[in-house]
Amino acid sequence: MAIDRTLRLLALTRGLTASEIAIALRAGGAARAGAATVGAWLRGEAAPGREQLEALARTFGVPAGALLSELASTLDPARTRGEHDLLAAYRALGTRQQGALLEVARTMAGTRATRGVHKPRPPRTTA
Repeated sequence: MAIDRTLRLLALTRGLTASEIAIALRAGGAARAGAATVGAWLRGEAAPGREQLEALARTFGVPAGALLSELASTLDPARTRGEHDLLAAYRALGTRQQGALLEVARTMAGTRATRGVHKPRPPRTTA
């Protein structure tokens, strides 16, 4: 889930507006963030910094790592856009569908799961 969606869901469950979140952040001693800035975070137009994420976690009563890991996954330079799209699609599937998709992917990649560790299959030889 993208950081903006996570923040929107947290705000919705707590019944907080962007202005109220900004006030709570200032009251918690966080770096300045006005209602317009918080609104941009909620719309996905900007991302909060590390200090602001920690203050948001305190405001919403969630672990900071949850918000930080979400942001890190969106900024991970090792992942391509396709990988992000694939992961999002995978997460939207049910458990059985995820298992089937993993089996198809492993077959296509020529790997198999062995006790939770994926080892490449030896190349097939043709006689």
